[in-house]
Amino acid sequence: MLQQPTREALAALDPLQELFHVSEIFYSIQGEGTRAGMPCVFVRLQGCKLRCSWCDTRYALSHRRGGQWMRGREILEQVYAYGCRFVEFTGGEPLEQWASFELMRHLCDMGYTVAVETGGHISIELLDARIIRIVDVKCPSSRMSALMYWPNLELLRGSDEVKFVIADRRDYVWACEVVERYRLAERVAAVLFSPAFGLLAPQELAAWILHDRLPVRLQLQLHKYIWDPERRGV
Repeated sequence: MLQQPTREALAALDPLQELFHVSEIFYSIQGEGTRAGMPCVFVRLQGCKLRCSWCDTRYALSHRRGGQWMRGREILEQVYAYGCRFVEFTGGEPLEQWASFELMRHLCDMGYTVAVETGGHISIELLDARIIRIVDVKCPSSRMSALMYWPNLELLRGSDEVKFVIADRRDYVWACEVVERYRLAERVAAVLFSPAFGLLAPQELAAWILHDRLPVRLQLQLHKYIWDPERRGV
């Protein structure tokens, strides 16, 4: 796990003046989770330590290439301009940029509903309690399971969500074991089982879930059915 900031170090930051490496900011339909179908402003930050085998945002992975540098106030100006009160920070990995903790807190103070989707290798402990945490637990086929910060699953609350991207039967069995071990279905708003796009047929995953009577939600990436799956900014 990457070295974590202290609470004191975060409090000393001015999120409006901090520089952020931004991949893109766009307004679209939320494609995943319990708010699928809702209008949402996405702030995609650039850079991620992980290299998941099925990653669909490879353009946002590099810390050196791609994206642009923006002050926090510039990000907020773009967010405000869309007139939408629901904002999600994603990536890349948004929590690798420490100032994002305070920028999200600022948006909460402004009355926005704020969510963050994280790959699970950064501690979520210091995130503002008002933020919806969507933790993507990396199954074996991602080749990133070893980097998972498992204490995150103990920090989850009733407003949070947990996502498993499942590419094959091995991933499915592994995800079921994690759900049971951490009692996730009892503790969070939703446990999301998402078939890796183009690798596992949704019908097959649905059949497994129904056969095992799992208390999880089958998740399809709605935006990939509305628009071309390769299209950015949606």
